[in-house]
Amino acid sequence: MPDTATDLLAAIADVGADRRRGGFSRHGFDRAELELREWFAAEALSRDLAVRTDRNGNMWAWWGEPGPDAVVTGSHLDSVPGGGAFDGPLGVTAALAAVDALRAKGFRPVRPVAVVVFAEEEGGRFGVPCLGSRLLTGAIDPDAARRLTDPDGVTLAEAVSAAGLDPARLGRDDDALATVGRFVELHVEQGRGLVDLGAPVGVAGSILAHGRWRFTFTGEGNHAGATLLGDRRDPMLPASALVLAARRAASQVDGSRATVGRLVPNPGGTNVIASTVDVWLDARAADAAGTRAVVDEITAAARAAAAEEGCSVTVTEESYGDTVHFDAGLRDFTADALGGAPALPTGAGHDAGILAAHVPTAMLFVRNPTGVSHAPAEFAEAADCAAGVVALATVLERLAG
Repeated sequence: MPDTATDLLAAIADVGADRRRGGFSRHGFDRAELELREWFAAEALSRDLAVRTDRNGNMWAWWGEPGPDAVVTGSHLDSVPGGGAFDGPLGVTAALAAVDALRAKGFRPVRPVAVVVFAEEEGGRFGVPCLGSRLLTGAIDPDAARRLTDPDGVTLAEAVSAAGLDPARLGRDDDALATVGRFVELHVEQGRGLVDLGAPVGVAGSILAHGRWRFTFTGEGNHAGATLLGDRRDPMLPASALVLAARRAASQVDGSRATVGRLVPNPGGTNVIASTVDVWLDARAADAAGTRAVVDEITAAARAAAAEEGCSVTVTEESYGDTVHFDAGLRDFTADALGGAPALPTGAGHDAGILAAHVPTAMLFVRNPTGVSHAPAEFAEAADCAAGVVALATVLERLAG
């Protein structure tokens, strides 16, 4: 009997388990993610799929000879720190299970089919989300990408070199991109839309405009006990003001979100006034104007708070993507193939959103009973995962047949 998506998820349930945070920490080209790459290659080869790794570290498993107008599906295997089991891996395991299901019924694709695993989708190690698909499509400058560093100071160039890739070859890959005729990504839903609609599977209509910004507050490091309050230039105060400003600013723009999920003081001692504090802001809204308005208000508040404390602040935009509207024809085709599956927007970014500017792209969502994602409680019922595999297999059959 072919493996189900749930079986395949169970096979990797110990890889990258995070004993401190809970959930999983699997980041681009780290030990856990490299182990998952080996697992994926073995699973693909056991299905007689030809495995290739492109110049940017994205893995492709081909059913049929690679060529133009291929039907491509897949997702990613990396996670956020302490992430759930489904975000990314469900799309990969469902793709393998869909290939099994199609073969079991005797289907032979007229167009080549590929299952792809994109590198560093979450940006959990190098800070830029969808890094593999951005490099593939030329959405990020390769020199800038090579200089990206992880929290330990390892550059992307060093990491890919250690993984056996040539960092000099990072960048837009027209040959790989030219093979993709259609891209369909299955993903666990990150929200409660399908729960409220009573549907196990839906299709994506759009992705909110979103980006990441790093605020670096600089003050004066000093002794926590020996320095009077009036003598301090403590960067933690304006950093804290930014966190509160993010909530205020987002509440004033309909449907927007602003989040501070990471704050790093330097040197980080309990009895030390920090010399610098880095704060990462994630901001999202329905369109570019709304996103920029939220970030501008937060930036103004951060600058005012820094000046009041005698500190300085620099702001760096680390990534940004405008609103994505998925290909209407492929979206409708997909929904119709599934008997009128509901379409809904998402606030989460995906590799499909990067590819959408270059090839017709669609997404399938599998119901998440709580809506929780990017956390250990992320979940999808086995029956809904199976429904997702059936839906993906149906779409692939119609596109590749």
